[in-house]
Amino acid sequence: MTEPDTVTRVRNRSKMSLESSLGVLRPWSEQDDQAEAIRRMLETRPEGCAELAEILATARRIDPSDDESWYREWMQCADALGAAARDAVRNGRPELAIRKWSGAVHCYEAAACPFSGSQPRQAVVLSRMRDCAREFLRCADPQGEVVTIPWRADYQLEAYFLPARGERGGAPTVICIGEPGRRKEPSLFKLAAHAERHGLALLVVDLLGSGPDCRFEEIVGSRDLESAIASVTDYVTGRDDVDEDRIAILADDWSSSFVARGIALDPRYAAAVCDAGLWDIHERVFLSRRQAARERGRVPIASDGLAARQIMCPLLVNVPERGWLRADIATRLVAQIKREHPDITLKIVSSQCADSRDADVFVFDWIANRLASPPQSSG
Repeated sequence: MTEPDTVTRVRNRSKMSLESSLGVLRPWSEQDDQAEAIRRMLETRPEGCAELAEILATARRIDPSDDESWYREWMQCADALGAAARDAVRNGRPELAIRKWSGAVHCYEAAACPFSGSQPRQAVVLSRMRDCAREFLRCADPQGEVVTIPWRADYQLEAYFLPARGERGGAPTVICIGEPGRRKEPSLFKLAAHAERHGLALLVVDLLGSGPDCRFEEIVGSRDLESAIASVTDYVTGRDDVDEDRIAILADDWSSSFVARGIALDPRYAAAVCDAGLWDIHERVFLSRRQAARERGRVPIASDGLAARQIMCPLLVNVPERGWLRADIATRLVAQIKREHPDITLKIVSSQCADSRDADVFVFDWIANRLASPPQSSG
């Protein structure tokens, strides 16, 4: 079978899988949290048909009238996938193990939905997601590690670090930081292969803290959450196996301007993938419309936000064609930002895209191009 035929077959299979899975969302049409949890799994669905079939079968077994059903079914599916991953490792099939761990992590994440969000259950889910990540890091080549990053005196961050394969000395590195409240484990499994393909080291971090429990509620209302980004970068630049002149930062699955604010005026990044402050611009205009009747017809303009003008590296803005911000508005805003920040690229992710992996391929191709060689010193 030729390569074009293979690509067509895979994309047709993905399309059929997506079409057949749409019915899974119908029972949850009036429960946003559950619908969003399932939708996220479908958008980042496993590469293997077997894992996708298990996830769809689990979703169909859930009884919306049974409050325990959601947590029970997702946990059982996740535990089964985790056990299958360990069997695959014992049988010398690391690629299959990675697919199983990835599926398990997404099922655990669904189980942690606020629908069943008691603290003991959240702790169990977080522990098992971390177990999957640790098992994967031990099997990676070269082996990854769990690292603790100082931030506040009473609050450290936990991260996963995968060194670049075959690099001697400092390697170009991608820092992936999750949105506040998001878990890092799905990002690890989603992005590790892309980083490896380009010879990049990868550090994935979230704000949930270190230790057995999620402590995010302790700091969620803090005004200086963005300071965590500088602390993470301090740690990364201090590693001997990282090239401090070739560091990119990636806001995975962004739903705010958290990363854009955190990297403003910091010259240590060679490239950034984030919203460039679009969320803040949109939110500022929304609030102004509510406060003043004369502002109701106002559309966002780039001067409503400062972040993009203060970011000191090339920027990539990834916007879904059908997301919270209309593609035409994003296009106009980025065009305005480009007047003051010429090196900004906008990528509209088509709703016809086979799945989220296509967008990740584009992102890492762009990052690798920006980190291909150290920046030339002036003079």
